[in-house]
Amino acid sequence: MKLGARIFKTGIAIILALFLAGMFDLPAPVFAGIAAIFAVQPTIYRSYLSIIEQIQGNIIGALTAVVFVLVLGNNFIIVGLAAIIVITVNIKLKLENTIALSLVTLLAIMESPGEDFIQFAAIRFSTVILGVLSAFLVNLVFLPPKYENKLYNKNAHLTEEILRWIRLSSRHASEHQLLKIDIEKLKDRIIKLDQLYLMYKEERSYFKRNDIVKARKLVIYRQMITSTKAGLETLKSLHRYDNELTQMPLEFQESIQHQLDCLINHHEQLLLRFIGKIRSEISYQEGEICLNRRELFDLFLDQQKKLADTDTPMLYHMMQLVSVIMAYGEQVEHLDTLINSFKSYHREENAVVIADTPEE
Repeated sequence: MKLGARIFKTGIAIILALFLAGMFDLPAPVFAGIAAIFAVQPTIYRSYLSIIEQIQGNIIGALTAVVFVLVLGNNFIIVGLAAIIVITVNIKLKLENTIALSLVTLLAIMESPGEDFIQFAAIRFSTVILGVLSAFLVNLVFLPPKYENKLYNKNAHLTEEILRWIRLSSRHASEHQLLKIDIEKLKDRIIKLDQLYLMYKEERSYFKRNDIVKARKLVIYRQMITSTKAGLETLKSLHRYDNELTQMPLEFQESIQHQLDCLINHHEQLLLRFIGKIRSEISYQEGEICLNRRELFDLFLDQQKKLADTDTPMLYHMMQLVSVIMAYGEQVEHLDTLINSFKSYHREENAVVIADTPEE
């Protein structure tokens, strides 16, 4: 089992919260530890947003608890009604993420009020806030996440797997049922890749110059993911129309295979060029030149003329396959343009250093 940074951060946040609660001699320090668990976030920016929301949610829980105890007491039925009010108010204020911690604050204050109830409530509220602040401090200074590394490597691993399947499918060498299962898994990984991109986008740098460079990188990473999605769509079409493609003339099949090989090689080398493993002046073309979109479309039209007299749905299916391949080629070409522009503009600032990490 792999232990990620967030696991360590959660443990350290709990330790810090309990330590500070003990140092300030706060009763029931366990509430500080519970609050720290809820407040740990994957990015610094989300942690900043979280601490604002958590403080608001805690104030709602604390005020509700104080009002209900002073007016109605702390009977277990009253506690349940107060919890309903807290949940309703959080939802109305669009603070759904803070409901759990608001309820912890509510229960901590309504647990056993004594004679000095207001002082008791203030201490319990402070204990919970201390846990939230501890988690924010840990998020800020400990194990800052490197989402760029994760984003590039996960995209590279995912793209590599998709392109490997495309190579096999274009040669009719893939096992149909296994590919069908794997396509569903690849879809799920694309969703996770989008989530990772959002986390990288939320990362904040401390220097204005880094913001400018990151803005350019964000455009490229977004296009990388778009190109990967286009590759997956191509794979899905190859899988869906594999039988129809085998019934087409051999010359057409070889042309499609050649075009896909060119696009795959281009896509692979772009990912390596971006991190400096391939020189920018090296061409992706191997042997024959890839067909452009017009030539690929003309290839389909030529087959349409040859098979015009046949009553078969194959042509309609091939039209869809060709259009998907054309769309994939367009996305890869756009990625090429963005990377070339990125590499030629302030080369030293735009140096990309990616650490190789195994796929999780």
